[in-house]
Amino acid sequence: MKVLLLIVGLTLATVGGVITFRALYVEPKTAVIITDTDIRQLPNYARVVGGALLFVGGTALALYGATRKVK
Repeated sequence: MKVLLLIVGLTLATVGGVITFRALYVEPKTAVIITDTDIRQLPNYARVVGGALLFVGGTALALYGATRKVK
């Protein structure tokens, strides 16, 4: 059971990291802010936050699955 938690946690953390990376650096920006002096492009923050949550949750699950409980 612990091995399954470890594998699922690592998978979730990997997927979350890939989603976050792609939303920040690879995919086209979703919003453009035009001011008098500058033009800024913003990434899709919903995907960034969702990917980061998957990454943190998967890491926590993998750590829980990898550690032993002392009785």
